[in-house]
Parts: sequence; C-alpha cells; structure tokens
Amino acid sequence: MEPIKNRYDFVFYFDVKDGNPNGDPDAGNLPRIDAETGNGLVTDVCIKRKVRNYVLMTREEKPPFDIFIKEKAVLNILIDKAHEAEEVKEKEKGDKTEAARLWMCKNYYDIRAFGAVMSTGKNAGQVRGPIQLTFARSVDPVVALEHSITRVAKTTEERSESGGSEMGRKYTIPYGLYRAHGFVSAHLANQTGFSEDDLELFWDAMQNMFEHDRSAARGEMNTRKLIVFKHKTALGNAYTHELFERVTHKKLSDGPARDFSDYEIYLDGNTFPETFKVVEL
Repeated sequence: MEPIKNRYDFVFYFDVKDGNPNGDPDAGNLPRIDAETGNGLVTDVCIKRKVRNYVLMTREEKPPFDIFIKEKAVLNILIDKAHEAEEVKEKEKGDKTEAARLWMCKNYYDIRAFGAVMSTGKNAGQVRGPIQLTFARSVDPVVALEHSITRVAKTTEERSESGGSEMGRKYTIPYGLYRAHGFVSAHLANQTGFSEDDLELFWDAMQNMFEHDRSAARGEMNTRKLIVFKHKTALGNAYTHELFERVTHKKLSDGPARDFSDYEIYLDGNTFPETFKVVEL
C-alpha cells in the first residue's frame, strides 16, 4: 500500500459522565487534574491504548494489523522474530537492523501509526510515528468525587472471620467534556508505510473506541466530535494553530455542566451535526 500523501491536523472532543476517564496510579487512581486550573487531563498514552485495543478487536491480531504494545507482550521476543524473517536473515550484518525495522513496520499497525523504540534485544532500531496526540484537557474545571464502596465477600478465610463488610474507595467525575489535538505527518508516514487504509482505520477507531471500552469507571464515555483538517500537500498549506482556532465551543448552562447538551461546538462560528467532519483546505 502507498503511504499517505497529505498532512492532517485534527481536533477531538470526548466526554465522560459519572466516571473516571484516566486514573493516576501515583494518586490512588484519582482522575488526573491540573492542580493549578482544576481542568481534567487524559494522557495521549491513554487514548492510544484505546486505539490499539480497537484495532486488536477488529483485526484479530493478524498482520499487517497486529499490535506491538499489548498486554503481556514480551517485546524482545517480537523483535527477535523480525530477525528470523527470511527477508531479514538474507541481509548483510550492517543492513539487518534496517530490514528488521521495515519488517516490524509492515506487520504491526501501532508501529506504523505511533512509532516505537525497538533498539533492545536483537535491535530493530527506532521509529517515529506519523500520528502524534496531545494530552486531552477538559474545557472547564472538573470535580473529582470520592465514593465509599463496600465488599461483603472476603479473599481469605482469616479475613472472613473478622465479620462485616470491607470498605473501599471509588473516584468519579460528574461530567467533563475533553478536547485533544492530533497531527498526522505524511513525511513520517512515508518512513513507516502508513497508508490510506491505515488512516481510515485510525479515524474509525477514534469514533468507535469508547463503544467497546465500557466498564464501571467508563460507562458513559463517548466521542462527540472529530474535526479533521486535510491539507493539499505533504508539507501542509496552513498553520496548525490557526486551524485549531477555527474550532470553538460554548457552554450553554449557567450552573455546572452535567451533559453534552450543556455545550455547543462550532466550526468557523457555526454548529454542525456530524460527529466526524473532514475539512479540505
């Protein structure tokens, strides 16, 4: 497949209701919050994980859509596997690393999309991926609520003899609308082989990944708007910050927001019905 020929920039809105979009393990799994402003945060790593999970689910872990970074994967074993491929073994010693890098890009979707460090094990080099994401930040400050929960079942006989129930904690945000920015480089896509089919799968994942990631902490987490700016060339024909400034939002309610209907999102000052909208420059 031919690599993509155009540069893209995009704005991504999603929300969460009575849930925890991205807990911080260093803070007891509290929702991530900017301590100075009170705005909620979701890391780029969290969003990429959901994209990877969607690709795993829809493409069944088969090349060229296998996933390199996944649960319980031993990365050096996967890198060593690249060196065992026929097209890599036949290369001279000095060319094996580059051949292994190309083999990994060809077989693993997330390497083609996001890049990877593969200089461990037998060494397949490093890849800088064409898709980059910022942290998502809530458009307004959010409040993290702490809830007491109980458990009546016990894990051991000794604990069962103590009687009564055990107490725990759960953290949620009543409501938060988050905005993230993303970038797709045609030049980096040319280095990894990231194709139009790969790009369509990425847009599909960004629209549907929350539909298959339901849990008690993320029961109502949804993609709301994905606005994509498609440049005419690989270098692009507009400044990114100017494109992002074309997408704005407005809070409609006077009190705390508790639903997406409390907001409107605008493109060039106008509302639009589509969840996924491509703007050709």
